[in-house]
Amino acid sequence: MSRLEEKIFREYMTFFEKAERERRWNVFQDIPWERVNREASEELALCAETFCSVEMYLPDYVSNGINLVRSYFGQAWFQANWAYEESKHSLTLMQYLLRSGKRTEEQLTDLQNQIFAKQWNLPFHTPRQMTFYGCVQEMATFVIYVKHRERAGTENDECLRTIYDYIARDEIAHCRFYQSVIKVLLEEDRPGTLADMAHVFANFEMPGVGIVPDYDSRILKMREAGVDRNVFIQKVYMPILKYLGVSRHEMLAAQRTAIDLRRGGERRRDTSIEGLAPNLDSVAPQALSA
Repeated sequence: MSRLEEKIFREYMTFFEKAERERRWNVFQDIPWERVNREASEELALCAETFCSVEMYLPDYVSNGINLVRSYFGQAWFQANWAYEESKHSLTLMQYLLRSGKRTEEQLTDLQNQIFAKQWNLPFHTPRQMTFYGCVQEMATFVIYVKHRERAGTENDECLRTIYDYIARDEIAHCRFYQSVIKVLLEEDRPGTLADMAHVFANFEMPGVGIVPDYDSRILKMREAGVDRNVFIQKVYMPILKYLGVSRHEMLAAQRTAIDLRRGGERRRDTSIEGLAPNLDSVAPQALSA
């Protein structure tokens, strides 16, 4: 095992020990199923169904992700742990939709069939790029779940609010592991890691884009909870840079190169990060403290 692999394995053991000690939760015992609000809005159910749909691509996420890092013990074992935790998310949201009466078993079966008719593929093809992709995706998902946790609370659905609370805790823990690995990678090769970070930022899109049924219309409803470009900048983009100890000037230089390369190739739809990521020249320095 190389020195780099040893460092990453230690980061995984730290993550795993904390998860076992502080963060494990039980779908059947820890969710207040009796406090589900069957009168909650259809919009609330639609958002829960959308989250569930994205989570259902778990077989693709796991098979693609674990094969990419199978030779890196710490990251491969993290993928196995990640798969277990993510499986609880989709199962719990499915149970919510059924127990709330918002969806029938037949409707969920039909949704599953539509989901499995398409396949999710890796958006990037190196372990380092996918590590950073995971970091951004998990942080963005955490922010979204927190926003929707508040929305469930306003509709007096304590069951769904609790579900979102547990899932958000998992998502930020996953993000922290990815960040710990990226810090190690920055120590080993800062220029190369920064280049990969900028490349991912310039080409990022959430995993449901283009494969979840009616994704575009679903996203419009989800954004009503208050997750827009400015929220992404303040709650995802800038906090990641701050946590990693990357200055806005460092990222700006790497980002300019990545955007130039991006524009020189085939244009992608505006669900990419270019529709969300900031021009760092226009971001006030105090945004780093967000």
